[in-house]
Amino acid sequence: MVQQEKFIVSARKYRPQNFSTVVGQAHITTTLKNAIKNNQLAHAFLFCGPRGVGKTTCARILAKTINCENQTKDGEACNTCNSCVSFDAGISLNIHELDAASNNSVDDIRSLVEQVRFAPQAGKYKVYIVDEVHMLSSSAFNAFLKTLEEPPPYAIFILATTEKHKILPTILSRCQIFDFKRITNYDTVEHLQEICGKESIKADKAALHIIAQKSEGCMRDSLSILDKIVSFTNGEVTYSNTLEHLNILDEDYYFKLLNSLKQQDLSSVLLMFDEINRKGFEGDTVLNGFAEFLRNLLVSKDSKVAVLLEVAEDFKEKYIQTAKSTDPAYIISALNILNEAEINFRQARNKRLHVELTFIKLAYLQQALELTMNDGIVSKKKLIDSTKSVSFRALPITRVKESDSKISVPVKEVAEKEVRQSAPETAKLIIETEKPVVSDKVVNIPTAVTQKTAATLGSLQKLREKLTEQNKSGGPVVKDLTEEELHAAWGGFIAKLIEKSNHSAVTNFKLAGLNIIDNNLIEITTNGEIHKAFIEVERANLILHLQNHFNNKMLVYQVVVIEDDKDEAPKEIQLSKKQQYFKIIEEYPLVKELKERLKLEIE
Repeated sequence: MVQQEKFIVSARKYRPQNFSTVVGQAHITTTLKNAIKNNQLAHAFLFCGPRGVGKTTCARILAKTINCENQTKDGEACNTCNSCVSFDAGISLNIHELDAASNNSVDDIRSLVEQVRFAPQAGKYKVYIVDEVHMLSSSAFNAFLKTLEEPPPYAIFILATTEKHKILPTILSRCQIFDFKRITNYDTVEHLQEICGKESIKADKAALHIIAQKSEGCMRDSLSILDKIVSFTNGEVTYSNTLEHLNILDEDYYFKLLNSLKQQDLSSVLLMFDEINRKGFEGDTVLNGFAEFLRNLLVSKDSKVAVLLEVAEDFKEKYIQTAKSTDPAYIISALNILNEAEINFRQARNKRLHVELTFIKLAYLQQALELTMNDGIVSKKKLIDSTKSVSFRALPITRVKESDSKISVPVKEVAEKEVRQSAPETAKLIIETEKPVVSDKVVNIPTAVTQKTAATLGSLQKLREKLTEQNKSGGPVVKDLTEEELHAAWGGFIAKLIEKSNHSAVTNFKLAGLNIIDNNLIEITTNGEIHKAFIEVERANLILHLQNHFNNKMLVYQVVVIEDDKDEAPKEIQLSKKQQYFKIIEEYPLVKELKERLKLEIE
């Protein structure tokens, strides 16, 4: 009977055996190899970073390499000498691993310190790897301090942790610290492709990219997910079955949703959400996924930040094309709506209705933006396909003659007859103040009606005279468009935005530049399309504010984007602890009272 080979998970089977096979940590491996080659090894190392990025793996490789009898020129282990073979077999006496999560007492550390006194029987160094070192108690840390600071020349300590902030500063100061970074999706996909090739697994690149996104930079998680999907699909990893297994919503749904929202096809949007909901996806998952989708669209707008787009290669071109046809103002406004909806989702009693209301807002968002961005003119036109134009024609002026007799022809019938005959002429109201000329066809009107008409004409004449007198006496004077007045008006509008708590727009308005073209035209300069979109959203309110400030209804502005190749990072002012404390108590006075009650001191 042939004994079946025992299955080994990919995370263990393909664990790197030398520095060159470590994925995504070139800044760490290069430093360690150079330190080995130049014989500049520290006595204590601290490896910190997220889970599953290679901290313990690098510690083991370092321990094996420094005891290797035949090191290569690049500072790698030979994997053939007795020391390397015993290490790979797990029987090396020069390497001691301690799990601080379960051995975190003072006695455990004291036992470790006692072992340090004995020199290695074979090899140059005795290496002590303490994993999850942040789990040690304070007393255990203190018992470890002296040995960690001045160990024997043959002893090397390698500490690994995921939470560096929990380690005592006295420990940190005695170690050489190496910060491991999250593994990028690109590196993860390449490594998964290599493993799939070795295991003869058919895998789509788009599917591997989904796995990389799901693992969030953790290589161990990505390998575990790959093993599960391979078992689920019997050795064939496709895009569709990966989405099904990981319970991830297909991005095609988001493209369809956006298309329906831009067309204001609310029925399709609601039916699509119902279909998504029937597949088992909760409302918050849809909101979060659609927000991530819009974020990717916004990133695709600018080539400078397109590197932040972490999607499958098959979708990149689709994102770029969709971004070109989508207004950035719409994307930003939609992201604000989705962010607010996500915050209020947990408090909503009817969660389905909450999500549906959010999509209703998004469906009519484009119409709202068009109302506010139509050169400052609010057009209250509905987007209805079946609208018919209505034309009015001018009714001829009927001159009347005062008489005591009754009306011979009803006025209502005459008006209705004239309205039925439509013509594309422009309606005009003509008021003649001269003496009326009696026509051949006389319509008799009672005296009361004539007196009422005369009174109306008299009131109109009074109104005209009043307006003339106002113009002569001097109405609102148009202010000159000067730089000083312009900045004052601009500051006043920013103050209004602060009152509305629209902080994102405030920042963009503060960064904008102002130029005066002529008495009726202002030029606003921005550094990118995104900044321009924030200003354009407030177009209607801004124009009204400026016109009222300068008493000039002809005043308009234009926004110009200036591309700046030399982007300088803003300089951050480093504050001392006392300065930080005084800044805090300015906003929160109760902090000072709390400090005095607890009798705290500032260093």
